[in-house]
Amino acid sequence: MDIKGHAWKFGDSISTDHIAPGRLFHLRSNLPEFAKHVLEDVRPEFPSHVQQGDFIVGGKNFGLGSSREHAPQIIKMAGVGAVLAKSFARIFFRNAINVGLPVIVCDTDRMSDGDEIKVDLEAGTVLNLTNGDEQSFPALPGVMREILMNDGLAQYIKDHQDLPIH
Repeated sequence: MDIKGHAWKFGDSISTDHIAPGRLFHLRSNLPEFAKHVLEDVRPEFPSHVQQGDFIVGGKNFGLGSSREHAPQIIKMAGVGAVLAKSFARIFFRNAINVGLPVIVCDTDRMSDGDEIKVDLEAGTVLNLTNGDEQSFPALPGVMREILMNDGLAQYIKDHQDLPIH
């Protein structure tokens, strides 16, 4: 599964409140509207300029804060193809996989705003098409890749309800 898009560079410690502003929490029952405000407190131009398949490129501890799954949901709804970061808050990482948003742990130092990036989830590679840098990332466990290919955990369960539990 290949994903290709442009990088939107963010720094360290981007919290779920940065992603899904708490002042707009009343929109949690209207996720398409909430997605129009994703990350606007950090980069006001992001929600209106992000393109389908673009990447959020973070630093350390991306997604820290609350356990609300609205944060990865609205990132995905905004069209982001994947989030690349040096490290993720554990609950954000799992919530992202569960809603079908790929999250990749990799070195983001050699990525710049606007770089064209290609991610191959099966091969476990990130290729910066702008500067030629290529790197590998730890493969996601098979079940996580399956969840992503099924567009999230809910659909995965629906599609696999007849399988025996191991």
